[in-house]
Amino acid sequence: MARRVLVVDDELNMLSLFRRILTEEGYEMESAATGHDALRMLEDSGFDLVISDLEVPGVDGMKLLKHVRQACPDVPFIVVTGYGTVESAVAAMKDGAHDYITKPFEREELKIVIRKAMERRELFVEVTRLRSEQDAQFSFESIIGKSKKMQDIFSMTRRIADSASTVLIQGESGTGKELFAKAIHRSSPRKNKPFLAVNASGLPESLLESELFGHVKGAFTGAIRSKKGLFEEADGGTLFLDEIGDVALALQAKLLRVLQEREVKPVGSNEVRKVDVRVIAATNRELTEAVREKGFREDLYYRLAVITLHIPPLRDRTEDLSLLVEHFIKKYATLNHKDIQSVSREVMERLLKHGWKGNVRELENVIERAVIISDNKEVGIESLPPEFQPEIGRLTVPEFGSGPLAEVVERATRLVERQAIVKALSDVRGNKSEACRRLQISRGTLYNKIRTHGL
Repeated sequence: MARRVLVVDDELNMLSLFRRILTEEGYEMESAATGHDALRMLEDSGFDLVISDLEVPGVDGMKLLKHVRQACPDVPFIVVTGYGTVESAVAAMKDGAHDYITKPFEREELKIVIRKAMERRELFVEVTRLRSEQDAQFSFESIIGKSKKMQDIFSMTRRIADSASTVLIQGESGTGKELFAKAIHRSSPRKNKPFLAVNASGLPESLLESELFGHVKGAFTGAIRSKKGLFEEADGGTLFLDEIGDVALALQAKLLRVLQEREVKPVGSNEVRKVDVRVIAATNRELTEAVREKGFREDLYYRLAVITLHIPPLRDRTEDLSLLVEHFIKKYATLNHKDIQSVSREVMERLLKHGWKGNVRELENVIERAVIISDNKEVGIESLPPEFQPEIGRLTVPEFGSGPLAEVVERATRLVERQAIVKALSDVRGNKSEACRRLQISRGTLYNKIRTHGL
């Protein structure tokens, strides 16, 4: 669609000139002779750019600029003025005008100013779109889960987002604890302030202390300049402390002081600095057990656990697995420019039986790998990692049940035969002639085996 420009001027010859230039540039132009007409048109129709003389009847250019800045902050405003009123044009730019141009002007000069204004408009629209996508990515609705356990967590998380209380998120590695922390931040009044994260288990105690509280120049060897800590950097926003259960006891005491007093003391300094930070902590440890074993301060635990969220492991919400698989298939098919839409029934069966010790993170890695190496529209068993493949030659007696030896052997034989046929067909992507050659059986025998084993 052609971009639309509103030109506000009461001189017919100027309007005619603007129309010729804008038409040459591929824009649609509408005009208004008075400020009142311009206000009415701005209410009724959307414009991509406003060009206005400062001296127009009714509502003057400055008042019109203020209205556009309030009602349409994404629409650039170009001021047109004579040589004698350049100071007014500069004042207009201070009030939010994108640029100004003086009469008389060169056609190319006007074209350049308009192009730059349109580029600004496009940049604003793109930034707005990206922010909207980011909001969607970290909104509670985009954290995938239809199970009751996840729906209960979503409900709780929505209720706590607006508060300033500390939150403790507990769950195994890979369950999405940081994703929930970001979602809480993005849904809170602090969403326009920083969200900073630090993994407490990834840094030595001395370095973690400096990272959190900052340090002054000369506080330790290598401290060649003063540095703000994350608590100060996140002022007004949210600080996510991942793996809080691994923080040393000495540092726990300093964290407790920050939470109680809302102030930090940089390493090597006697000065305290006030901070306003919401803390969200996470751990894959059971902190109550750590408290009993004197490995975690009880007072800090209660200070952190004002609100506690327990994120269930993937194995306890398998009803969510198909949704997650669909989401990751779509995500990585798009990233890798592939036309992959689903996984085979056998693949889904194996995914459902898997233990998922790495939880959602492990599932995402498996699907990403499968999408990358798959050549079909449907991900087959051959695209999964080795641990998901049929285990030929590594079967054990308990898998076949108990009973007379002949029956155990018969069950084992049937299972091994089935797996051998499945693997052969998978290796050759369903080419039955090639599968027969590899298995050294006739095509008729293969068809009989396929029927026998329900393949």
